[in-house]
Amino acid sequence: MVNENIRSAEENLLHIYNRFPVALDHGEGVYLYDTEGKQYLDFAAGIGVTGLGYHNKELNDALKAQIDRLCHISNLYYHENCGKAAKALAAASGMDRVFFTNSGAEAIEGALKTARKYAWEKRSGRYEMIAMNHSFHGRTVGAVSVTGHPEYREPFEPLFPGVHFADYNDLDSVKALVSEKTCAIILEPLQGEGGIHPAKQEFMEGIRKICTEQDILMICDEVQCGMGRTGTMFAWQDYGVRPDIMTMAKAIGNGIPVGAFAMTEQVAGHSLKPGDHGTTYGGNPLACMAVCKVLEIFEKENIVEHVKAVGPYLSTRLDELTEKTDCILERRGKGLMQGLVLTKPFAEVNLRALEEGLLVLPAEGNVLRLLPPLTIEEKHVDEMIEKLEKILA
Repeated sequence: MVNENIRSAEENLLHIYNRFPVALDHGEGVYLYDTEGKQYLDFAAGIGVTGLGYHNKELNDALKAQIDRLCHISNLYYHENCGKAAKALAAASGMDRVFFTNSGAEAIEGALKTARKYAWEKRSGRYEMIAMNHSFHGRTVGAVSVTGHPEYREPFEPLFPGVHFADYNDLDSVKALVSEKTCAIILEPLQGEGGIHPAKQEFMEGIRKICTEQDILMICDEVQCGMGRTGTMFAWQDYGVRPDIMTMAKAIGNGIPVGAFAMTEQVAGHSLKPGDHGTTYGGNPLACMAVCKVLEIFEKENIVEHVKAVGPYLSTRLDELTEKTDCILERRGKGLMQGLVLTKPFAEVNLRALEEGLLVLPAEGNVLRLLPPLTIEEKHVDEMIEKLEKILA
């Protein structure tokens, strides 16, 4: 019998997602439960969103109280949470100025506009951008224009003009594309959708050097790899290579739709001005309360230090599994953002995972992607490994 929730969705929603045949009902900690009561160990976290897991009472209570006070006002006025959230996020991200959006894709749009406006303010004549092959930055027209998957771009061309694609972790391929028209270089410090590829130290440093010497802006997309996931609050911090602009979303709201792009004071002073950009819902009181409370919990519960402790354990257990499992070719990743390159088709593996009560994700290159809540403990890693051994047998 088809679940009525699934039937209703299939009959009424535009078919954009090939959804898995599960209707989820509620969550507790690192577990989700479907409408039939089955438990799933969640190593997907809503694609890296629920860093604090499910049913965090402190966060829920703060959001409920905010709903009773105020959910929305226009950005023509201040509210109690906007300055607090911006200050906390600027401190955590190492940036100076913050603009709140509704999503990661909108944060990318804002970053691209900022880079273009910076070049215009400088009267440099620059407008081109360098992005990376196999990157993923979102589905809006601007975001997909800098996404390094031709199959995502081609149906919607012509797109954002002046975008060129270099090879990730190949600095020479970047240098070959730099010209007097280049205004920005955009990359993920750890590619997620592209197959879980961490940037090399020399690659990050090399791009920073190019950008500094030629007044090109370095944009880091931290929508998926940021917010503690790799063992630092944001992934660029592990490299010691500060970008000029960075984007974030997903885990900064733990499920409340909120994103942001942030920049240095230098960029802020020579880019977007009143009237250049805007958003109706971005930075509303509810979203900003989520950001404030999430960052407060991160600090109080030492979430980043916890990731530093449990991340190596996850890597070790995955390496052990790789050694003894013929259908795993390689493990790669950092912290709690890991991938296993498989020889078995992911779709087949995922169906078995659902049967075993485990939620995982795909990534390019037939990669099984693991993005658990940042609150997982070693016992949850062991439980996941036990399930994965059965699934891959």
